Amino acid sequence: MLDTARTQDAVRLEALTKQYGSGDGAVAALRGIDLSFPVGSFTAVMGPSGSGKSTLLQCSAGLDRPSSGRVVIGGVDITRLNETELTGFRRESTGFVFQSFNLLPSLTAEQNVALPLRLAGRRPDRRAVLRALAQMGMEHKAGSRPSELSGGQQQRVAIARALVTRPAVLFADEPTGALDLSTGRELLAVLRALVDAADGPDGVGTTIVMVTHDPSVAAHADRVLFLADGALAGELVAPSPEAVAGRMTDLAVAR
Repeated sequence: MLDTARTQDAVRLEALTKQYGSGDGAVAALRGIDLSFPVGSFTAVMGPSGSGKSTLLQCSAGLDRPSSGRVVIGGVDITRLNETELTGFRRESTGFVFQSFNLLPSLTAEQNVALPLRLAGRRPDRRAVLRALAQMGMEHKAGSRPSELSGGQQQRVAIARALVTRPAVLFADEPTGALDLSTGRELLAVLRALVDAADGPDGVGTTIVMVTHDPSVAAHADRVLFLADGALAGELVAPSPEAVAGRMTDLAVAR
C-alpha cells in the first residue's frame, strides 16, 4: 500500500505527452500536461470529443504508456516501471471503473469483487470482499450473478471490485454513462460519499478522477478540469452544472 500521507498529491502528471502514429500522420492526443490530483479529492475531466480526456485518464491510471513525461502516483513514478511491475502496481494501488461494468457473467457479485485479489495471487479475505460490497450497499446481492442485477447494481459491484484492494486512487471513465438519470444520481452520491469519508487508506477519503461528458455529473466533483486539443483549457472549483455547461459551450465555439 502506498503512503500517500507523505505527499499532498495522490497523482501528479509532469510534461505528459501522448502521440499516436508517426510522421505526417502523427496525432498528438496529449500536449505537455502538468497537473496534480490532491489526496482525498474528487476531480472531473471534461472536454469536446477528441480532446484527449480518455487518453489522460488511461495514462494517469497506467493503462496506457505516455510518449514522454512522468506519472507519479503516491510518490512512485509509474512510467519507470516495466510491464510486470506496472501490472502489479495497478492491482495493488489503483482502481478503474468502466462505463460497461466488465463483470464476468458466470461469477457471482462476491466472486467478481474477489477477482482482483485472485489475479494478484492473493487468497481473498471474504470479510474484505463483503466490506467492499457493503460500501456500495450491495452485500445483500453477494450471491447474485450480473444477469440478476440492474445496471446500477452492476456498476456498484464494479466499483466494489475496484475498491477491494483499498487503492490510493479510483479512476472512472463515464461511470454513469450506461445508467438512467435516477440510478446515475444514486451512484454519484455513493462516489461523493467515498471522497468525503475518512476511512480511506490513509485516514482520508478515496481520491477519484472521473471522465464525463455530462455537466450535471461533473458538478458532483470538487473541481472540473477542461481539455481541448490535448491541452489543459482551464478549470472550475466548486462547479455548478450551469457553469460547467457554459464552459463546455465556450470550448465548442472556440473550436
